[in-house]
This record gives sequence, C-alpha cells and structure tokens, in this order.
Amino acid sequence: MSEKQVSVKKRRLPIGFSDFREIREDGRHYIDKSEFVREIVDASAKVILLPRPRRFGKTLNLSMLRYFFERTDEDRRPLFDGLAIRDHECFDTHQGKYPVIWMTFKDIKEGTWDACYSKLTGMIRTIFRCHTDLLLSSDACDETDRSLLRRFMEKTATPEECEDALKFLSECLFRHHRKKVVILIDEYDTPLHAGYAEGYYKDVIRFVRNFLSAGLKDNEHLFRGVLTGILRVAKESIFSGLNNPGVYTVLSRKFRDAFGFTEPEVRQFLEDRGMGERYEDVSHWYNGYLFGGMVIFNPWSVLNYADNEGEAKPYWINTGDTGMIERLATRSGKELREELGQLLEGRRVTKPVYESIVMRDLDDRDDLLWSFLLFSGYLKPVGPGTGRNLHEMEIPNEEVRVAYEDMVGRWFAEKTDSNQLEEMLRALETGDVKLFEGMLRVIVTQIMSYHDLSGEPEKVYHALVLGMLVWMSGKYEMRSNRESGYGRYDIMLRPKDPKGQGIIIEFKRLDDEEGKKRRKKKTPQQALKEALKQIEERGYATELTAAGIQDILKLAVVFKGKELWVRKG
Repeated sequence: MSEKQVSVKKRRLPIGFSDFREIREDGRHYIDKSEFVREIVDASAKVILLPRPRRFGKTLNLSMLRYFFERTDEDRRPLFDGLAIRDHECFDTHQGKYPVIWMTFKDIKEGTWDACYSKLTGMIRTIFRCHTDLLLSSDACDETDRSLLRRFMEKTATPEECEDALKFLSECLFRHHRKKVVILIDEYDTPLHAGYAEGYYKDVIRFVRNFLSAGLKDNEHLFRGVLTGILRVAKESIFSGLNNPGVYTVLSRKFRDAFGFTEPEVRQFLEDRGMGERYEDVSHWYNGYLFGGMVIFNPWSVLNYADNEGEAKPYWINTGDTGMIERLATRSGKELREELGQLLEGRRVTKPVYESIVMRDLDDRDDLLWSFLLFSGYLKPVGPGTGRNLHEMEIPNEEVRVAYEDMVGRWFAEKTDSNQLEEMLRALETGDVKLFEGMLRVIVTQIMSYHDLSGEPEKVYHALVLGMLVWMSGKYEMRSNRESGYGRYDIMLRPKDPKGQGIIIEFKRLDDEEGKKRRKKKTPQQALKEALKQIEERGYATELTAAGIQDILKLAVVFKGKELWVRKG
C-alpha cells in the first residue's frame, strides 16, 4: 500500500456530517462531487429541483454550493483545493460572488399545523439572523425595511408577511450587494409529508406554495434557486406558480452522478480504505440504483459498511420511517401482495410512474404507490420507460430486499398468530403435510376475505404462501412461475444448502362450474392427483436435481374458496 493510500485509509469517515466546510477542514474522507457546482452554473433553468431518496447526499451538496457561491470576508477557496471544480474556469468567475439564502425544512415534522407554523416562522427568523445586522446598517434599506426586518427577528410578522419573506430578503440583499442572489432550500417537502400524515396538509401546502412562489417566481434578483427533496409535489401544490423550473428526478440523465456514489467512486473508495476485495459484497448489498441509467450505490450504507469494518447489514433502511409506505402498501390488497412476491423473487413489475405526485391523491389512487416507492429509493427503474409512463422496476439490492421482507413479515404478524405461522413453516420443512394443511387452513381463514378470493384466487393463494415463506428466506431461495423441465412450476423453494430439502408446490382451483359443464364434479382427491401428476410429467424438479438436490418434497394444494386440501407426492 502506497504512502498516499495509508494516509487516506487513516482519514475519518464523514458519517453524520453534512456540512461541507466541517468535512474539508477536519480532513475527513470526501468523495469529490464538486462537478455539481459547474452543472448548476451551466444549467439552463434558473430554478432547479433535485428529488432524491433520503441520505443520498442532498444536504452535503447544497452545503457545498453555499460555501462556493456565498460572498463573505473570509477566503473559502482553500476548501476546494484538490477538487475537480478548482481547476475549472467557472471557479474564479463565480466563487464567493453572491449573497446566499440558505434554509432547510428537514426538521419540520410537527403533529399539528400550529406547531408546524411556529417551526416555519422560526426557520424564517434563522435565515434573517444571518443577514439582519448587515441590512439594518445598510443604506440600501429604509426605515420601512428595517421595521419589517425587526418583526421577522421577533417572530411578530403577519402570516402574509411571512409568505413574502423569501422575496423580501432577496430584494434587500440585491440592493445592498448589487449582485443577484442564490437561494438554496434543503428537503422542501418534509413538512408536506408531515402535513399529509397528520391531517393539516391543506394549511401547510398553502403556506409553502406561497412562500416559494413569492421567492422563486419571476424574481429578477435571483441568480439560481436550488431545491432538494424526495418527491416532486405536483400541480395543486408547489410548483404550479413557477415558470418552468428544471426538475431532474432519478429518471433524468442530467445530474445523475451528483448524488450517491458511482461504481468507479466506490471501487476507489474501497481501495483507499484497504478493502478492495470487498467490492462484490458491497455491490450485492448497496448497489443497484439507476439514476438516469447510471449505476449508483447508497452512500450512507457504503460509508457505514467501511466504518464497521465490512459488516454488511441494512444501515440505510434502519434510519428511516417507512410508515407511509407501509400504510400505502398494506391498503392496496391482494394484487399488491402478489406483486411483492414477484419482487422478492428478483422479478420485475411493470407499472406507471408519475414524476409529479399530488399527495391528496394518495388516499384514492393505489397506482401512485409505485411512483412513491421508486422516488423514495425502494425500487429502481430497469431500462427506458415506454408509452403511458410505464416502467419496468425491481428491488435494487439486498438491503432494500430486507426491508420488504420485514414489511411482509409485520403484515402477517398483525393478522396471524406468530406461533401458528412458525408451526406451519416447521411442518413444511419437516414434511408433515397434515399439520401443514391444517395450519394453512387456519391462516387462510384468519387473513383472507371472500373479497380477496374473487377474480383469480389461484394467484391470491400463491401470493399468500409466498408472503409466509418470506419467514424462511434464510434457508431457501424462493422462486415462482419459472421454467423447469417442460413447464412452469408455481412455487419452488431451493435450499441454499444442497444437502437440504427442496420443495415444489403446485396450486389447483376446484372449479364447480367446470365440473357442472362436464356433468361430473371433480373431487378434491382427483384434483390433487392431477396436480402431482403435472409436477412429474412436466419435470418441475429438473432445476433442483440439476443443482444436486436429491431430497425433494412435492406438494399439491387444491382450493375452493377458503376450503383447501394438501397432498404430497
């Protein structure tokens, strides 16, 4: 290892640090994202919105913009020594040249509108505190301006004055500095999520819309406005009043490598930390995001993986509140449960994706769940979208897969007796078919309504069993509807240990109407026999035997409504 590598390896990691200057002055390990500055300078749009999942470096990047653009008496150029932007021609042209208004909404998560409004006005007072001493003594401000400045500092400004605060402050700064203003707003949608969850959405959306529109729409004193968040909150909400802001989501090619770590960045990072041989492990757990078609790693998890000396676990998932996602997911019923089963098997779903989300529609439109999952980092797009906004999507990596498994596990735990579930799964592993049948019947009765069994009940049973088998994922790879032999099996459990027992399950629906047409009702025993015959004749066990698995349990499950029967071959 070279002297430089030894030096880099000893650098402390910036875990929990989001202030650019603090990281640079403290000599912490920093992956260079300074090209982001040039992209902002060169952008065609004056107002730029950059939605990304949480903990992908949004706050740190905005902090970097602040230290780059902000006009102060101190020399901040050394902060950028050794970074890509330092040698770019835009550095001398734009560094330290603009008054900057910096604010963050990330901690505004209150339970009531009154508490939220108090936090918002407190945030306004904070941004005015950075500039008031200068402006109170400035010849560019008259007594009327000074009076309003004092009211903001004292939190006595009216709601209407607070909504115009951003516009008023940018005008004052422009008059004093004779230079256009840069406005940086971090996590703009955090209070909107809280308002939706806590029931004051109309109040908070009205205030935030008016506040941002006043400061960003047709503001002749604005050089650049940059906002980050998780979602682009749509029409009735925030951006209807703005003139064509540049919106660059995870589907956009522009700014695609500004947030998160790219493959070369992760390889170099691991080499620098003396962990180059761990790349495949890191890739399995934290790779898989696609921003504008580029592979991106989760930065929070990669840093924590290195800090914990290569211990792989779900660092990112464990820092977030998945309550809203779980509420939306569990509300969506049988179709979603089937699709979650497909995702957990490593398969894809094709769903509409809307880059703008009207949050009030989340209560009525189940299809918005997929957009929410994609932009929140719980799914990734695969390939370009098709007509009607359709995108193929899949789970990005092992860390997120664990989150889905936990969600499904909690969903079943809420509706079933966990002891019953564990007993049923043990029966399946030991081949006790009678006990498995009895316990499955109990769980079906507990979980599923007759409404669930309308339409395509075979798929509903399939999804139910897949969900329960999530609990066995430590021992098995779960697969369904895959080709093996001369057909497609319904469910296969392939043991991770070749000496273990493989399991194949085939479902059959006992259809009375079909039996009436043939003037002879098919009995459950006949249907079970046909299902087991199908497993044999179509060679569903081929995949298992080819992998060297000799112990194979073949099960037929026949059902009619909530009635079911099980037999092994």
